[in-house]
Amino acid sequence: MRADELREMYLKFFESKNHVRISGSSVIPQNDPTVLFTTAGMHPLVPYLLGEEHPSGKRLCNCQKCIRTGDIDEVGDSTHLTFFEMLGNWSLGDYFKEEAIAWSHEFLTSSEYLGFDESKLSVTVFEGNESVPRDDESIAIWKKLGIPEERIYALPMKDNWWGPAGETGPCGPDTEMFIDTGKDLCGEDCRPGCSCGKYFEIWNDVFIQYEKTKAGEYVKLAQHNVDTGMGVERTIAMLQGKSTVFETELFTPIIAIIEKMSGKKIDDNEEVGHAFRVIADHIRSSVFIIGDSQGIVPGNLGQGYVLRRLIRLSVRYAKKLNLDIGFSKPIAECVIDNYSHVYSELQDNREKILAELVREEEKFEKTLNKGTAELEKVVDNLKKHGQTMVSGRVAFRLYDTCGFPLEFTEEICAEQGLTVDKAGFEKAFKKHREVSKQGADKAFKGGLADDSDATKRLHTATHIMHKSLRNILGEHVQQKGSNITASRLRFDFSHHARMTEEERKQVEDMVNDVIQKDLPVAMEVMTLEEAKSRGAMALFAGKYEEQVKVYSIGDFSMEVCGGPHADRTGELGHFRIKKEESSSAGVRRIKAVLE
Repeated sequence: MRADELREMYLKFFESKNHVRISGSSVIPQNDPTVLFTTAGMHPLVPYLLGEEHPSGKRLCNCQKCIRTGDIDEVGDSTHLTFFEMLGNWSLGDYFKEEAIAWSHEFLTSSEYLGFDESKLSVTVFEGNESVPRDDESIAIWKKLGIPEERIYALPMKDNWWGPAGETGPCGPDTEMFIDTGKDLCGEDCRPGCSCGKYFEIWNDVFIQYEKTKAGEYVKLAQHNVDTGMGVERTIAMLQGKSTVFETELFTPIIAIIEKMSGKKIDDNEEVGHAFRVIADHIRSSVFIIGDSQGIVPGNLGQGYVLRRLIRLSVRYAKKLNLDIGFSKPIAECVIDNYSHVYSELQDNREKILAELVREEEKFEKTLNKGTAELEKVVDNLKKHGQTMVSGRVAFRLYDTCGFPLEFTEEICAEQGLTVDKAGFEKAFKKHREVSKQGADKAFKGGLADDSDATKRLHTATHIMHKSLRNILGEHVQQKGSNITASRLRFDFSHHARMTEEERKQVEDMVNDVIQKDLPVAMEVMTLEEAKSRGAMALFAGKYEEQVKVYSIGDFSMEVCGGPHADRTGELGHFRIKKEESSSAGVRRIKAVLE
């Protein structure tokens, strides 16, 4: 079974169970300051898991583009990916464990669907602790479906619990499904979840039935939800009998291009294979980040920094294969061609994707040349003084200020008969990472999909400001990105020039005039066509469902948006633009507050 077949089969299966197929969201989260990327299929649906009414109903399914970079250093093995597609189905206060588990079992084992041998299926459930009881309900359901007790494993919270995004919030036990690959047990403690590769995780059903309080207690939620996830890449690898995702049709065309450019084969040796896998993964991920409807470009902060790191890591490994600058272009073209029938935004942004990748390659080449020159000075100085080791502090300085990778430093030093204090480098790197993490924690503090009153007010102000910008600057103004915390809003929009002081004041005055009028904010659910016919504006680019929420702010503006909003504009306070600056070519950025 190929990826295209799996996507369609999964979604049709859940449509037959009265789910509405909804489109996937951007990999750049909208108005969520807590994360850089959409990390799971449930991420865009968090407001609805918390009780917000979804315009498409209580049963949903889709395929979501996801980016995870928490384990970026592990990419290059046979399983880890930074970009992946996640199939999911949701119950928003509708069905619960009985139906969710039964449908998972049916889709996995029925000959009409995936047809896995039921005797190879093992499952895990939450074993319970002093705060939350064992998930006996899930155990009973699995037994009822024919899974014997010896293949049902009760595991602790670290294995079978979906926690809140922050310190508090909705959470609950999960049940995970594994296929036995037939490998021998690695030891007496080998079980599903073991890293030896005997058990292959294929699906996860999360039962959101608790809320963790500030006191650390787990209180049952009034609305019970189901959130499931099945990874496309991992599942088709299993269905095709492949040992790695890189052997499936999603990667083999990319691997063939790298083989042709390098004159090497992915299975020449482990070092070469690792380089192939990193390049294939990182360029594929970069294509989806740049080509997204809310696409961004390489930079030094946030998502731009992650993108830059992905591209530069791929350049490092490309050098190991002796690939020339520009190697990313044919790989990116392959990714675009292979995915555009599913994600049309890649074709729409083809030229931007190719240009940004090659531009970043060329920038990093200059960085490496600068780092090499700096290192040569260090080596000359050491030799003059009869020393044979580059200190960890110096190696880290080259890495931090020049972007010069440690392994490059080690290779050049080895050629000169010198060594590098790797332990010292790791110590400096760890200290740097702790400082960075503290900064990130401050920058991204807050609840996932924060719906506090302060955030609602700023979200409402963003709509008013967007309409004001279009009134003052022209109809060409379109949102290109948004990030809202409880203390400020950040808004990227298309515009060709810096705003004048007069334009800034006109926008501020128009927003504050709407606030002073204390206009009501009303929401209606209607079809997308009806919303368009009534003149509703889409606040961000991308796909919408057939049924959408439309927010009207008096007679001033009407937008398609998921919410949440303030009830009246009079609640907002005084609007002030703190800064207006360039974000990227043809895109301006406003930072504003409510006082």
